[in-house]
Amino acid sequence: MPPDWTMGGEGLTLARCRACGHVQYVRRPFCPSCGREDPDVDSASGRGTVYAVTVVSRAPSPDLQAHAPYGLALVDAEEGFRFMAHCPPEGIAIGDSVRTTFRAFGAGLVPFVVPESQP
Repeated sequence: MPPDWTMGGEGLTLARCRACGHVQYVRRPFCPSCGREDPDVDSASGRGTVYAVTVVSRAPSPDLQAHAPYGLALVDAEEGFRFMAHCPPEGIAIGDSVRTTFRAFGAGLVPFVVPESQP
């Protein structure tokens, strides 16, 4: 199984239907498009285009307040799915090309996008 941030690894994974090719980010044991079971699980590149971005000024819990303000972005992955990731509170805009890294946030690890041009 490829590394997956939802299981503590540094990676984004996707599920691709073996029958119809439908791609989904949220892995399920079946394809929501055609119903076939047991899709392939692959690593995603982490590259994409920012669809939406916002800044969180008031964290939802006291333990996350130390991180505020922080950015959140919806990213259209080059593989054809949309995912949410953290981002810098400034310097990311709709339409930007980004790549995914991973950072500690609270008690876990989260996807963090940066501009493709940033080293």
